Amino acid sequence: MASPVADPLTAGPAESVRCRYCRGARGEVVLDLGLQPGCEQFAEPDDDGPDPRYPLRMWLCAACGLAQLAEDPGLPETVLGLEPRSMRQQAEHVLDRLAAEGRLRAGQTVAEFGSPHGSAWLPRLRRRGLVPEDGRADLVFDIYGMLHEPNQSDALLSRSARLAPGGLLVFQMFSLGSVMRLGQWDELRHGHHAYWSLPALDEALGHYGLGVHRAWNCPLAGGTLVALANRTPEPDRDTRVLIEAERAVVSAGEVRALQKRADTEAARLREWLVGRKHARRRVIGYGAASRAVPLLCHAGIDDDLLLAVADASPGKQGRRMPGTRIPVIAPAYLRRGQPADVLLLLPHLLDEVRHSVPEVEECGGRWVRVDDVLAGRA
Repeated sequence: MASPVADPLTAGPAESVRCRYCRGARGEVVLDLGLQPGCEQFAEPDDDGPDPRYPLRMWLCAACGLAQLAEDPGLPETVLGLEPRSMRQQAEHVLDRLAAEGRLRAGQTVAEFGSPHGSAWLPRLRRRGLVPEDGRADLVFDIYGMLHEPNQSDALLSRSARLAPGGLLVFQMFSLGSVMRLGQWDELRHGHHAYWSLPALDEALGHYGLGVHRAWNCPLAGGTLVALANRTPEPDRDTRVLIEAERAVVSAGEVRALQKRADTEAARLREWLVGRKHARRRVIGYGAASRAVPLLCHAGIDDDLLLAVADASPGKQGRRMPGTRIPVIAPAYLRRGQPADVLLLLPHLLDEVRHSVPEVEECGGRWVRVDDVLAGRA
């Protein structure tokens, strides 16, 4: 992890913010979620709160186009969750594609810049015959690592410096284009410092002698991006189309629309839960993930509307959702035959949880995807 930015961004007006990449001061706050707790700060069972809260705002740099946290409370990144099967499967799919295209071969050297999201990819790469390298490597992987770097220029410099001649830099990331395309305003959270669009990343890489060579979207979490960069980029038609598609949705005017969507969807979630309560229909959540925290807090949801959130991570069970009194419970509770609406806070896990907890539907309950609620389809 790079050291904090020398001139930290503060909770002051937008005019005082400086970009985490280019250090420019021209830009604007495009999304303000108010005061929010740390998304991984699950309180101990005997801690009744209140939890500390900090400003959570997205600032868009007018010079380089990087969307980023406007403030950084410097919270520790202690992740208690388990890696879902879908994340493990996607890792293998990415590596399979790289191998099929001849970009990943046994005997190549490899380095990884990881993050708190999921497990390291190096064991997978070793099993495929690649050799870990502490110096310059043929393949350099960044698996959501850039997202967690306060100083983005240092982060790009460190990654480009690890690339051997003729090497390939592989990013897996939440792109600003995907955030906009899917309206994922709840991806904004403390500890997530930077949201690159593909065209902005391509331009930034040019300052380090690199460029986007190939890119494609993946279905995980609604939409993540894999981008391959090298020193002799020759983007194919699909990559050029993806770059231009992202360019069309990441202007300040477009990104500013996230605020209205956040406010509308938060109100819709609260209205749905109030309706369930009036109908005397119990609602339990599933998936105490970090992205659920800004959603629940922005909507003002507490245990009077959402009785509990089930989660498979033993480290979260017995604690409570940050900023709320909502307890985190084991999924075994859902197997006891008590009908309820189970609000799935991680919609992409629907097939996985239906298989692991079939008792929900067998006993008269139902799974309700949170994105269906936010879209008014539930």
